[in-house]
Amino acid sequence: MRLSRYFIPTLREAPSDAQIASHQLMLRAGMIRQEAAGIYAWLPLGLRVLKKIEQIVREEMDRAGAIEVLMPTLQLADLWRESGRYDDYGDEMLRITDRHERDLLYGPTAEEVITEIFRAHVKSYKDLPKNFYNIQWKFRDERRPRFGVMRGREFLMKDAYSFDIDEAAARRSYNRMFVAYLNTFARLGLKAVPMRADPGPIGGDLSHEFIILAETGESQVFCHRDLVEMPPPGDVDWDGDLQPIVDQRTALYAATEDMHEQARFESEVAESDRLSARGIEVGHIFYFGEKYSKPMRAVVTGPDGQERPIHGGSYGVGVSRLVGGIIEASHDEAGIVWPESVAPFGVAVINLRPGDAAVDLACEQAYGALRDAGKDPLLDDTDERPGAKFAAMDLIGVPWQLIIGPKGVAEGKVEIKRRATGERQSLPLEDALKAIIA
Repeated sequence: MRLSRYFIPTLREAPSDAQIASHQLMLRAGMIRQEAAGIYAWLPLGLRVLKKIEQIVREEMDRAGAIEVLMPTLQLADLWRESGRYDDYGDEMLRITDRHERDLLYGPTAEEVITEIFRAHVKSYKDLPKNFYNIQWKFRDERRPRFGVMRGREFLMKDAYSFDIDEAAARRSYNRMFVAYLNTFARLGLKAVPMRADPGPIGGDLSHEFIILAETGESQVFCHRDLVEMPPPGDVDWDGDLQPIVDQRTALYAATEDMHEQARFESEVAESDRLSARGIEVGHIFYFGEKYSKPMRAVVTGPDGQERPIHGGSYGVGVSRLVGGIIEASHDEAGIVWPESVAPFGVAVINLRPGDAAVDLACEQAYGALRDAGKDPLLDDTDERPGAKFAAMDLIGVPWQLIIGPKGVAEGKVEIKRRATGERQSLPLEDALKAIIA
């Protein structure tokens, strides 16, 4: 992509109502624009990041055996009345009446819709287990939408729903999602700790939040220090026994502040291993048994020929929230520091003197080589001052900068900068490309 043809409306200063780092930096970097309280337009740079996160989430769901569907954003209120949640959900639900006076709602989640789809088509235990996932815009009418995409009213969410014959099978599905989440967040460059959590209005008796540590986190979390550094499970036998992996994490103390037991924390964790920090929730998984299947008559015929309600679970990842979460966990005074897996561009090729034939040629050669190598380069071919170019690339957080100017070209060298460390090297162009592509 050539910057002269692209659209990145950066700001020198963030608006005064932007209170946290991610909100400030997303506005300054031209990733989003606020259209109303808690509602944002995703501009090209922000959308690129959002799509990369979405794709990683999709790939890990597919790998774990989940099946993608796309459900409607507007849902029938009658389905929520069936489950008993319509009146219980509260005023965060946006209720709508169409011209035929049918009650609808803008879905905050989709347990009812997917249960209705399941019960219409699945009748036998032989067709289980099933796990469907949906990546879709949701709406929750937050009373005080603040903190940018971290707590917006409209948000992109991955929600998955498992259906099993009994509790034992349902817990196996739960474990698959537990492991899939560990892999997902690791690929996003995050160290996410699963913590016991309150299931809230979703319901159920087994629930974990996946928390990343950040100074600006919404809540206090308490855990064993080893949980932060545990490597992801990686490739596993998805049809095998995943309980040991889950047990390895859950054996160590980890809880959000609403589930925290200080006496237990002190008795189970040595003082040197205790970690208390602020955290941001980036995923939440639930096992809720027959909570929805019983009232909504989602039943299958069991091996004995008798109908029985299925056991369910739901598994959420805030895709748009993750954009803010990653920034909260990875930024500095100059701007965003993206993990390479989700950076909007892999490399910024910075032309220090557009119009200089030798510099232009070197930039084009580098740009073409990086593009052919799949590094998704951004060529800054604008007439801005070098200082402004460097500041802009630091702000938007491109992992590598390849800096090409007349002096370096005359000497047969270019400069590369690693955004995460600030390390700079002066190298021949071929060597610089090898270092970046490696």
